[in-house]
Amino acid sequence: MLEVFLDSLIDSAKVLGLSFLVYFLLSFFEGKLARLLESKRRYAPAMGALAGAIPQCGIPVVGSDLFLKGHLTAGTLLAIFLSCSDEAFPILLGNFEGDWWMAFLLLLIKIVGGAALGYLLDLVLREKGREVDMHLRSCEGAPSSHIGCCGHEIEGGRSFLKEHLLHPFLHSLKIFLYSLLVSFLFGTLVFYIGEESILSFLEGQRALTPLLALLVGLIPNCASSVLLSTLYVAGGLPFGALLAGLAMNAGLGPLYLLKDRTRWKEKGLVFLFQAIGALALGYSFLWL
Repeated sequence: MLEVFLDSLIDSAKVLGLSFLVYFLLSFFEGKLARLLESKRRYAPAMGALAGAIPQCGIPVVGSDLFLKGHLTAGTLLAIFLSCSDEAFPILLGNFEGDWWMAFLLLLIKIVGGAALGYLLDLVLREKGREVDMHLRSCEGAPSSHIGCCGHEIEGGRSFLKEHLLHPFLHSLKIFLYSLLVSFLFGTLVFYIGEESILSFLEGQRALTPLLALLVGLIPNCASSVLLSTLYVAGGLPFGALLAGLAMNAGLGPLYLLKDRTRWKEKGLVFLFQAIGALALGYSFLWL
């Protein structure tokens, strides 16, 4: 068991270092990204899909905040949610001895799928899109603040230490702890049951794995993306199942979105399109 813990600790330490580097660099651009999403309505779903693919759990929260303020369409929010890579990207990229390059294929598929479904939803809700245009014109030039994943404003107001070092470190530490816990539990399971038995069971349920992964992805927490990516790296999930689960997971974005008690039709369509899109992507690449 000590060997299982040490292996989990080493793997999670790699994730910690990579996560901190990513979050430190992105801490300088989060506010600029929010303003960019507001400024380009015609290209908003495509830009939202690109923004969502950035491995930063605050992006879906920023998107939800902008949507609730009337600055983003439902299609752009959908694109952000579906392309969200959350904490999975550092874990997949940290798999140095495996197919780490699959992390980039995953992002590409989610970006294209998120943008396409985002434009489709905006087409369905054309009138709502015009309302967003009118709202943006009415408040053009007015100062605005944007909320990040922990409820803080992401434009200044904090010291360099807190904004660019402490906050990224705390995010990275959270991922490290989740990764260590999930890796250790999975390693313990393998130790007592046997890796072949577990993988054989999952292989026997291969046709159901995208649906099961989607249900895990519904959990509004980065722990679900850590679990899915850890299972994939260990060989327990096919690529299509990983894709379905991560396409459905949008970190804390849905929780922030649901705190507001208005616009339920638009929210419902966002989640419906996201679930259908996640399953479609998952089954399309299940045997990759």
